[in-house]
Amino acid sequence: MNDFRSIGVPAEGGGSDIGRKALWVIRELGLPALVKACVSCRSARHHPTGKFRVNANGKLLDVWMLICCELCGRTSKIPLHERIYVQALDSERLLMFENNDRTMVRDLAMDGALAGKAAYQLDWSGTWELENDMLSCELEPEDPAPLKVIIRFELPVPIRVEKLLATGFGLSRSAVRGMVDSGRIRLPIAIDAKAREDFTLFASPPHRRLSMQQRIRRRPRGPGGDGSHRVTARSRRAGVVLEMEQDRIVWDAGLAKPLGSGGSPGKTHCYQGLTSR
Repeated sequence: MNDFRSIGVPAEGGGSDIGRKALWVIRELGLPALVKACVSCRSARHHPTGKFRVNANGKLLDVWMLICCELCGRTSKIPLHERIYVQALDSERLLMFENNDRTMVRDLAMDGALAGKAAYQLDWSGTWELENDMLSCELEPEDPAPLKVIIRFELPVPIRVEKLLATGFGLSRSAVRGMVDSGRIRLPIAIDAKAREDFTLFASPPHRRLSMQQRIRRRPRGPGGDGSHRVTARSRRAGVVLEMEQDRIVWDAGLAKPLGSGGSPGKTHCYQGLTSR
């Protein structure tokens, strides 16, 4: 599978490019089971035999898809066309029925509309797996660029979005919901919805809290030319906690001597407009 993570894709709505991209593919492992009561045993799971039956009665046709019971093997019929005029059925489609076309079998075996019309259900368990080339660290990158995830379906299996995200990111469902609620994951559909068609989502890394050293390094150059503010060895030994607030550095009151220790009353030293020397 191709690696899409190095392809730059423009972010939605303009702005900076998305430098990271991943592809998730819902791979097909098999066709869904047709849940329909068997008249010969207690099983309710059937599978297509791969064959159709076409019965002609004058100018009228009946077409069925043949299925067999998973337990006893009894063959049953799913009606596709009943008492239809030969001229009303496309000749190419009729030829596919007569030749037991495998593509036609596959499409009809996954047809939810046909299942509803013929009063049976589709059991998709064990029919798919998620394949992706993401690493577990993708959501914690040094690069703050969002991750674009393209999700493609090889078969129209209905998967709840919450389950799909938990599987793809390797997280719990509660963690996934928290990321969606906080805006770290942006979805085009509801997290409770069932997806069966391709869609794209965006995931952003968490905002990181900068340490004091990182804040100092990232400040613009000051008049001193080295772009930093001096912290003396004495201050470090005293365990001074510094908090940068624009051009202001507040020194912790822990430096002051407590009352009754022989020194002067405690003071908090506050320097504004501190510049490098």
